[in-house]
Amino acid sequence: MAIKRVFLLILDSFGIGAAPDAADFGDAGANTLASCSTSPALCVPHLRRLGLGNIAGMTCLPPEERPGGAFARLREESRGKDTTVGHWELAGLVSPRPLPTYPDGFPPELIREFERRTGHGVLCNRTYSGTQVIADYGREQIATGKLIVYTSADSVFQIAAHETYIGLDELYRYCRIARDLLQGEHGVGRVIARPYTGEYPHFTRTANRHDFSLVPPGPTMPRVLADAGFDVIGVGKIHDIFAGDGITETHPITSNDDGMEQTLALAEKDFRGLCFVNLVDFDSRYGHRRDRDGYAAALTAFDGALGRLLPRLRTDDLLLISADHGCDPGFTGTDHTREYVPLLAAGAAVRVGTNLGTRVFSDLGATVLDIFGVAGNISGRSFAAEILRGQRDSL
Repeated sequence: MAIKRVFLLILDSFGIGAAPDAADFGDAGANTLASCSTSPALCVPHLRRLGLGNIAGMTCLPPEERPGGAFARLREESRGKDTTVGHWELAGLVSPRPLPTYPDGFPPELIREFERRTGHGVLCNRTYSGTQVIADYGREQIATGKLIVYTSADSVFQIAAHETYIGLDELYRYCRIARDLLQGEHGVGRVIARPYTGEYPHFTRTANRHDFSLVPPGPTMPRVLADAGFDVIGVGKIHDIFAGDGITETHPITSNDDGMEQTLALAEKDFRGLCFVNLVDFDSRYGHRRDRDGYAAALTAFDGALGRLLPRLRTDDLLLISADHGCDPGFTGTDHTREYVPLLAAGAAVRVGTNLGTRVFSDLGATVLDIFGVAGNISGRSFAAEILRGQRDSL
């Protein structure tokens, strides 16, 4: 059976156990799903039915006797554990060197040049919590017109400013200036606009966050598909993560729930190619904040939406569910965690019960290209023939 549409859902940070090299990243023993499984808020019958509990190494969920999907765990080869590197590798681009991080803040010469180009001074320039930084610096930012610049354990340059006093368009312009500046040696994965509103002490971040990512330095599965004439629809942060490269249509979202509603709507439309979805709340709202019950409740909500999506799949659709890294809400600190991630495959053409064992991230991108019969110079080894019944016909 020929596959016409692939829905690839990335549950941002949904790790399922420490990777073999987790200790190199300070993450020995991390397990995002295991932490969530201790919460009374977790109820994921549809994920379990597809085979989540049957994945190699799984001990926190019972296996299904007759799983309704194919399943595997994926191991990252890139030397990083952030969103950008994770998605790039899932799309077939392995990053042998990590993107730069700045635990002690950005070099003075970079900050001076940023100030010169924007005409604004800088506040903070430290690793900081995104909510705490506006609580601590928001009033001074309004009073002085300076921009709050901060980072995290990720490869990010974040700029926070008040939407009313600075303006959203101006904030985005300053981010583009930073993106142009931060290339080469200082090429961070993302420059992130972090607008907020309100008056001291009641500042709140808005939904108008925007990521300005590096353009992938090599071919990726979305670019190869788009060049071959297929639709590549990005939902959520996908357009930002790939700097728009290879994304033919984009749908920004305000939450996981919004992301799934938009995915459900797209499932009712006719297209030929890939619907690539990122659901970031797991990471940004719960993982980094080490909110175990919130993360578990978000998984439960996703599972409910998944239960609505599955019946809408057409006979020539394929659903793939995976993740880009871990962010264990029961682990120390606030950083991402180096973990295996799940792979679940569902659809009428899937050989249910197929256990692919352990694969690498880039195999996913290679598989999507293989499904559509497109050759591309990306990393990875396709498992399409292992999970799909019958011979694929040419589209």
